[in-house]
Amino acid sequence: MHTTDAASGALGGAIDVHAHFVTSTLRTAMRDAGVEHPDGMPAVPEWSPQSALRLMDGTGVRAALLSVSSPGVHFGDDGAAVRLARSVNDEGAALVAEHPGRFGLMASLPLPDVAAAVSEAERALGELGADGIILLTQYAGRHLGDPVYEPLMAVLDERAAVVCLHPTSPVCWEATAMGYPRPMLEFPFETTRAVTNLILGGTVDRYPRISFVVPHAGAALPVLADRIAAFAMMQQGAAAVDAISSLRRLYFDVAGFSSPRALPALLGLTDDEHTLYGSDFPFTPDWVVEALAADLAASKVLTPPQMRRVREENAVRLFPRFGPAL
Repeated sequence: MHTTDAASGALGGAIDVHAHFVTSTLRTAMRDAGVEHPDGMPAVPEWSPQSALRLMDGTGVRAALLSVSSPGVHFGDDGAAVRLARSVNDEGAALVAEHPGRFGLMASLPLPDVAAAVSEAERALGELGADGIILLTQYAGRHLGDPVYEPLMAVLDERAAVVCLHPTSPVCWEATAMGYPRPMLEFPFETTRAVTNLILGGTVDRYPRISFVVPHAGAALPVLADRIAAFAMMQQGAAAVDAISSLRRLYFDVAGFSSPRALPALLGLTDDEHTLYGSDFPFTPDWVVEALAADLAASKVLTPPQMRRVREENAVRLFPRFGPAL
């Protein structure tokens, strides 16, 4: 077991809700599927529990919620995806057991096979005690909010699950990415598409017990929220979803480059009680995570009480086992 005084780092005991892990099983599966440059990135980053804990200690993160990043666990074969999801979830649960209080698990699901995803969600949240679920913005071209996912959303709502969203490459990325790695431009717009669909399709209203966490300071949503709300009224009339109110019910992490512009924009859409810390390690390299953590800690955008809420108190409300911090 690894223990530390996380309060000594810049973030003073933060909870990281946007951290990834890459097990040897996952790395082998990605290599076998030809996924050497996920989403156009240079390589699959190296990861180990020791490297994660060193970075957490250095930045002042006392607990990190681990998830599998894009492109997830489905590489074209439904059966293989079911087996890989089970494997990485079992490995994640073992890491949590080995490092209690330091790691949490956001379980992966073998979508687009909805029936198999329901089964694995129930297993992960029940038998494994996972802290929540990670969902990509779309599977096989169907964005979250599509009616095909209704059986899964019903199960997640019944269990009052925390669901972290993560962008992935759109099916048309060859025509839109302009040769750049998809995380640069495609990821923010994928997140914006998925959240818009979740709201305008009524998923957020129908399943109010799901706590959705939107990544990367809300992507383009802080800028486009009023536009989305206006078009909802034009299309749906008196039956229009209150898009702004729905957005304000969601949670948002600040992983990535939230300073100096994204965080103030995000706080114009939501409040400090719905904002969470995230590192995006290891897809964001350790030295960048360290610089961003120091920048956030020194930010004047948040008052000290607001910083405490963003750093850990809001996360404790979503993940009470990491308390007390309230």
